[in-house]
Amino acid sequence: MAAQIRKRALRYAFVNDTLYRRTFDQMWLRCLGTKEADKVVAEVHEGLCGAHQSGPKMAAKIKRMGYYWPTMVANCINHAKRCHECQIHGDVIHQPPNPLHPTIASWPFECWGTDIIGPIDPPSSAGHRFILAATDYFSKWAEAAPFKEVTSEHVINFFTHNIVYRFGVPRRVISDNGTAFKITKIYKFVERHKIDWRYSSIYNPRANGLAEAFNKTLVKLLKKILTKNKREWHAKMVEALWAYRTTYKTPTKATPYSLVFGVEAVLPLEIELPSLRVAIQYDLTQEQNARLRTEELDALDEVRLRAQQNLEIYRARMAKSFDRMVRHRAFQEGELVLVLRRPIIPHRKIGGKFVSNWEGPFVIEKVYLGGAYQLIDLEGQRPMPPINGRYLKKYHA
Repeated sequence: MAAQIRKRALRYAFVNDTLYRRTFDQMWLRCLGTKEADKVVAEVHEGLCGAHQSGPKMAAKIKRMGYYWPTMVANCINHAKRCHECQIHGDVIHQPPNPLHPTIASWPFECWGTDIIGPIDPPSSAGHRFILAATDYFSKWAEAAPFKEVTSEHVINFFTHNIVYRFGVPRRVISDNGTAFKITKIYKFVERHKIDWRYSSIYNPRANGLAEAFNKTLVKLLKKILTKNKREWHAKMVEALWAYRTTYKTPTKATPYSLVFGVEAVLPLEIELPSLRVAIQYDLTQEQNARLRTEELDALDEVRLRAQQNLEIYRARMAKSFDRMVRHRAFQEGELVLVLRRPIIPHRKIGGKFVSNWEGPFVIEKVYLGGAYQLIDLEGQRPMPPINGRYLKKYHA
């Protein structure tokens, strides 16, 4: 014990009534009290020569300046973590905060994803500037129609004639927060048909990934089909939809057409250059042809079950790949958070090289399943609809 006391005494010394501590590299550091330490930390972090460094770098800089106190590293880390400027100008977090939750549909036309493409430039020769599209989550069957503008009445008519009257009332529909989807007429239509209409959180297209993927595919198809007059895209939509419906899809390992009608479509090329199945059909009697069609319809349930198994395998593989990137972030009601700066709050101007990446703080008002949150500002107002947790980070007050 006496040896330890002597050893410790050799590491400390008083000079002009000021305590100094000797480090292992033989430097003498002035020992500071609580108030002096707080002043040094603030000055080193955001003072005249402050560079808003992280906690460990601040502690190293303070040592080089010749100061010491026992909780120096912890104090520097806490100060840097709570710095408002460091938090709002922090890097964007690219890792997803939650595991992937794929939308599951167990049978055709049970769940549809819908979205609006546009405004499209140039508009069609008939004045259309938008495309309203809907895609079945099971079979990948797609419906789309061009419009000059998309209102709630257009959405209701589209779903009534293209979905309900053709394939029956769906159990669930997923859309974004567009004004055409969130209005009293839509709510009444949904209530009348007992449809579970769900809205994806803002700036989170993954929540309605199938509709977003179809939008990209349809636009690419139209680009490649329109070789001459670019304004005739409304007339070419039927051709693009036909190509999409008769194309093999990797998730189901089948074409949308076969999952809907139980048989592959006979393409015009198969008539011009007869394929084997077309050539065989010419030799079948009417009775044999009818028996063949009946057998194909009887096997449709088996085909759909096999497609369902393929979908489950594909979703599991996709979720496993996605979940490797997850960096878990979850928030509780009442917590303070920052929101990634995007055109989320309409009345706030954004832009410029020196604008912060994050804004806030906001308070978590409500937590939804799937990683979405309803926020309120410090005055209790709701500045935005529910937002996905990937655009939030904890604020340290």
